[in-house]
Amino acid sequence: MAPLVTRFAPSPTGPLHLGHAYAAMVAHDRARASGGRFLLRIEDIDRQRSKPEWEMQIYEDLRWLGLTWDGPVMRQSDRLNIYRHHLEKLWKDGFLFRCTCTRRDIELAASAPQEGVSFGPDGIVYPGTCRGQKAKGPLPDAVLRLHMERAATDCEFTEIGDLHRGVHRITRDHMIREVGDVVLSRQGMGTSYHLSVVLDDAAQGVTLVTRGEDLFDATQIHVTLQKLLQFTIPTYCHHRLIRDENGKRLAKRDDARAIALYRAEGASPADIRRMVGLTSG
Repeated sequence: MAPLVTRFAPSPTGPLHLGHAYAAMVAHDRARASGGRFLLRIEDIDRQRSKPEWEMQIYEDLRWLGLTWDGPVMRQSDRLNIYRHHLEKLWKDGFLFRCTCTRRDIELAASAPQEGVSFGPDGIVYPGTCRGQKAKGPLPDAVLRLHMERAATDCEFTEIGDLHRGVHRITRDHMIREVGDVVLSRQGMGTSYHLSVVLDDAAQGVTLVTRGEDLFDATQIHVTLQKLLQFTIPTYCHHRLIRDENGKRLAKRDDARAIALYRAEGASPADIRRMVGLTSG
């Protein structure tokens, strides 16, 4: 097995819970087993919700779990100029358009009798209301959408390699009709999750992206962007989610399952591994 480069990329918007522990350990263990590198990235583009104290808690929790990362920590808030640079190029090349639609506008347009509501990885598939606007002048601080018809590759299909699901094919027609013109930059933020994660993974040289199965549908967007930007497409591993006793996936608000609380109650890192279904070794 060739050495892998994996990453764990939490947002500092609340305490890490058991689901985060599982995701971090899966990425860490796969990298270490291959003799590769495990990287840490702080996804803090949401400046209103991101807090320094939560970022410090992330470091503390990971160290307590016995997880070590290689090299410096990447922080998205330090990379806004990188995101803007790529947005400016996409804008200049005609792959972006400015969208002035409100959420209500999109709901009404998508539910028109001749349209029909269709849901994709980002919710309602954008009905194309502002698609005809041409990119003029400097890059605006506005909602910018990817013109999927122009961005999607002209080949018949694109392949996504997933360790659990095998090879998954996405067609150009599917991307246009079922995914649509996704948002690549939000006003006041200067990027979006889809754009930043693709640029960050490329910058860090990630070769295996491990993340929850709930993000599987978003991966087709990321692979489309990777091809558009001529990046190497990594292998993916969409692992299971950690759920509560009712089958609901854990969220940041599940403080009762916060790693720090288990630690305070006397649990060990080996206990956490057993709780999430991993061996204690």
